[in-house]
Formats: sequence, C-alpha cells, structure tokens
Amino acid sequence: MGHQHSHSNEDSNIKLAFFMNLAFTIIEIFGGIMINSVAILSDALHDLGDSISLGLAWFLQDFSKKESNELYSYGYRRYSLLAALINTTVLIIGSFLILYRAMPRLLSPEATNATGMIGFAILGILVNAVAALKTRGGSSLNERVVSWHLLEDVLGWVAVFIVGVIMYFKDIYILDPLLSIGITIFILFNVFKNFKETILLFLQTVPDEIDLKKVISNFNNIDGVLDSHHTHIWSLDSENHVLSTHLVVGNNIKNNEVIRVKKEAREIIKKMHIEHVTIEIELEDEDCGIM
Repeated sequence: MGHQHSHSNEDSNIKLAFFMNLAFTIIEIFGGIMINSVAILSDALHDLGDSISLGLAWFLQDFSKKESNELYSYGYRRYSLLAALINTTVLIIGSFLILYRAMPRLLSPEATNATGMIGFAILGILVNAVAALKTRGGSSLNERVVSWHLLEDVLGWVAVFIVGVIMYFKDIYILDPLLSIGITIFILFNVFKNFKETILLFLQTVPDEIDLKKVISNFNNIDGVLDSHHTHIWSLDSENHVLSTHLVVGNNIKNNEVIRVKKEAREIIKKMHIEHVTIEIELEDEDCGIM
C-alpha cells in the first residue's frame, strides 16, 4: 500500500507541475507578444517544452507500466523514448523559429516593455519554484529529472529579471534579443544532447554505464565456461535494460554445474538494472545455429 501511495503522490506532483507550466506558457506567449520581448517568447518556448515533458511524463507514468501482451512482448516502456523524441523535435523546431525572429533585432533593436519583463520574471520564478519544490525529493528518476529541469527554469527567469531591471533604468534594448539568443542556444545545447541519447537508445546501443567487454570477460572467467558469444545488451527506456548471451560449457557438465554457472552469470549483471535476462547454455560440440 505504501508503494502505491508513493506512486499516487508522484503522479499528483507531476500533474500539478504540468498544469502550472501549461497555464503559464500560454500567458507567456500572449504576454511576450504584447510587450514585444523575444526573451519572454524564448522562455515561453522553454516552458512549452517543459509542459510537453511533464504532460508526457504524467501520461506515460502509468501507460509505460502496462503489462506485456501479444503485440508488446516487453511491455510499453519504450513509449517513454517516443515521448523524449517528440519533445526534442518540438524544441528544436521552436528554437530555430525564435532565433529567426531574434537575430534581426541585434542589428535593429526594438523597444521592449521593461516593467512587463520584470512582472513576468517574478511570476516565472514563483511558478517554476513551486513546481520544482513539488517534484523535488521524488522517489523516481523521472520526478527527480523533472525537478532539476524546473530549477534550471528558475535560473533562466532570474536572468530575465536582471535584464528587465537594467532596461527599466536604461534603454539598452539589444539586451532583449541577446538574452533570447542566449536562452535559445542553452536550450538547443541540452536538446541536442538529449536527442543524441534518445536516438542511440532507439538504435539499441549498449547503455553508457555498461562496459560490454568487461561483462564478456567476466562471463568467460566463470569456472566451467569455455567461451561466450552473442552477448547483447540494450535498453528499453534508459533505466531498464535487456541482456542475452550464449555461454559455452564442456560436453560432460552436470545439471548442478549448469545451475551454478547461470547463477554466477546473473550475479555479474546484478547491479546493471537488467530487467530481462536470457542466458543460453551451449555444449562444447553443439552448433549454435546463429550466424
């Protein structure tokens, strides 16, 4: 019951953060246009990305835990990768649109309502701080990542506030497009990094934290194992991994020795977050059957 209660709190926290960010994003878009600030519009793009992330995280929190069936033999965990791909695509397209609008203003800066920037910055700091506090200290990696992302947003709004205060006392309008371009480049840097990781996961590469050569070497060092081959490791959703391997043993090995070899192989991969393990034991003279 305690475990279910924890998931219930996590879902409600992400749900609250989602609605807060979505409402604020809509206000930002209209407000940014009204006060003629591309910096506000840039942060609106950032918050839109957060809203998409939070919405998909909330939806997929339960959806990705659905049991496996005839169509999805591994379950629905990889839908979280689809969410990441959608989110990064939206942010990349939006970022280039913001840059397209902000770059010309470096040559011909336009007047911006500094008071409006300060007001939005204060509201942005409050909204993102509350959302970050609600998700901070969550039990899941999903909730902790969301919390750190929201804390980054708080720092972004602090920057908008500082620029707004400077422009309130002095008409340095070029600061608005400069801040916009800075925020957008920061977004693109993180987005491309996440985009690369997502694509690599879709292509079923070995997870970064796992040394495949070391795993194979450890398998080969098990007493009774003559060789190993077709060792594959990939990830379902960046957290839960899959491993399959063929271990070659002597022709006269006994059943209790086979059990011991399998047990030692499972001990080797125990701390690797391997959710699905397939260990095939092959006799020395047996034809593997896989080219």
